[in-house]
Amino acid sequence: MSSTYLNLHYHIIFGTKNRRPYIDDKFRGRIHAYLGGTLKKLGCVPQKIGGTQDHVHILTGLKATHCLSDVMRELKKNTSIWVHKEIGIPEFQWQDGYAAFTVSATACSGVKRYIDRQKEHHRQKTFKEELAELLEMAGIEYDPKYLD
Repeated sequence: MSSTYLNLHYHIIFGTKNRRPYIDDKFRGRIHAYLGGTLKKLGCVPQKIGGTQDHVHILTGLKATHCLSDVMRELKKNTSIWVHKEIGIPEFQWQDGYAAFTVSATACSGVKRYIDRQKEHHRQKTFKEELAELLEMAGIEYDPKYLD
C-alpha cells in the first residue's frame, strides 16, 4: 500500500483536582470550547466535549504522530492557565491522571450521545462509579484508591 489510512478516535476522561466542583454551569461552555480550540491547535480533531462540575469527557481524533500523553499534558496545562486568567479561579487544577479509551468509527455516535447526557447520567452515578464502570467494561485493571 502506497499510503497510510488511519481512523484514531479516543474517548478521554479527566477530572478536576480532588474532584472540586470548579466547572460551573455559567462558564462550562467556555471551558469546553477552549478545550476544543486547544485540541485543534495541537492538530487533533475534537468531535464532542461535555461533562459536569468536576470532570470532562472528550471524543477526539488523533493523528498517528500524536503521543496521547503529550496531548494530555499540553491540553491540561493550557486550559489550567486559561481558567486562572480568563475565568478567575487561581486554585483551579486538573487531576494528574486521565482515562482514555479507543473508539471505533461505528461507535463514535454512541459516545457522542453518552457525552451529551452527562448531566442526566450523574443524577444516578458519581464520577467514581462511572469511571469504575467504564474501566471494567474496557477490561482495564485498576486500584479503586486511585479513582478518588
